[in-house]
Amino acid sequence: MTEKLLQYLWNYKIFKYFDFKDIEGNSVEIIQFGTWNKDAGPDFLNAKIKINGLVLVGNIELHVRTSDWIFHNHSQDPNYQNIILHVVFQHDTDINVLIEKKVPTLELKNYIDENILGKYDSLINGKQFIACENIFSKEKVPVNFHEGNILKKLEEKSLELEESLILYKNNFEAVLFHSLAYSFGLKVNSHIFRQIAESIDYSIINKIRQNTLQLEALLFGISGWLDHPEDGQTKIWKREFEFIRAKFNISDLKFRPKFLRLRPPNFPTVRLSQLANLYQQQNLFSKIMDAESVDELYDIFKSVKASEYWDCHFNFGVISKVQPKTLSKDFIDLLILNSILPLKYTYHKYYSEEIADKIITFYRNISPEKNSIIQGWKNLGVPITNAMESQSLIYHHKNSCDEKNCLTCSIGFKLLKES
Repeated sequence: MTEKLLQYLWNYKIFKYFDFKDIEGNSVEIIQFGTWNKDAGPDFLNAKIKINGLVLVGNIELHVRTSDWIFHNHSQDPNYQNIILHVVFQHDTDINVLIEKKVPTLELKNYIDENILGKYDSLINGKQFIACENIFSKEKVPVNFHEGNILKKLEEKSLELEESLILYKNNFEAVLFHSLAYSFGLKVNSHIFRQIAESIDYSIINKIRQNTLQLEALLFGISGWLDHPEDGQTKIWKREFEFIRAKFNISDLKFRPKFLRLRPPNFPTVRLSQLANLYQQQNLFSKIMDAESVDELYDIFKSVKASEYWDCHFNFGVISKVQPKTLSKDFIDLLILNSILPLKYTYHKYYSEEIADKIITFYRNISPEKNSIIQGWKNLGVPITNAMESQSLIYHHKNSCDEKNCLTCSIGFKLLKES
């Protein structure tokens, strides 16, 4: 038993029966269990009980053992002066100050189903894919579970984006560029690509974006790849970079992307070239924000490819088999899910009451991801047919399952409550 679990059981009234008696044998009627207080002070506020014909209104404190009152120094704390009931899992000692104030103590040990304790122990100590794997069933996934997770994820991401907007003076186009750079970098280079993007004043990007050669040169130069030209094209990029650096007073700071453990199509050279090509499009931000369907977003990205040099290269000066480096559908899906939809939601949420439903529809029309977490859910029999479901389950696994937050999990609630 933990205090957190005891509070959970009290809040949701999960007991075998409710004819409570205090440790003196007096009947205790709980008229109002109180409001769960997650901040400092008593655990449940504004409760109401009836004992010996008297109705008492005040706060309730819960402990695993009665003696925890002493260990927590509650007797000296003024926040605990209005306690009307001390609820414990196990009574192990008398508390003089509570006796003097005639505050009853209620021991819950015999009111709690032992099966719940066993389930909770298996959840907290489970080492499987998810803690509740041995008692999980897909029927326990609540209605609107996925929509709820997606909206929570969007709100969290929106708060991050709003912080960036404050930093960049409400320049949505700059924040879009930084976000797309992060996504183009994938897991290995995401933070480095964002650093590259944020190191350049977006006004400079806006001035040279129509010239892909110059934008590539700027991104490659800041990556530290043009210091020692490997061939004629690299020399051209170096010349352009030196011109841009002098014209716009670009810092000498370098951010060096990594190649280790990347497949050649995901090399940072190729991805930065594709990013530069994407920004050749006119009115990119408006197109993305105005898109009403996934197909319209695909149309924006499907023609994006690395520049001609990369048709036969993955790195500078090293010839490879001719292969135009276009964006795959899976990569476009990743860009839409990680960059586009959160920013669309943030951009429109103050002006459109229907934006949440519209964004959910985007998620429903994108294919689900394929990774070990999704496979883990599939192994448990959970159907996953679109990105709304896969993104929801990835979010839930990260924020609930990995953190063992079983008591705040809607699935865990059902599993614990049902015998």
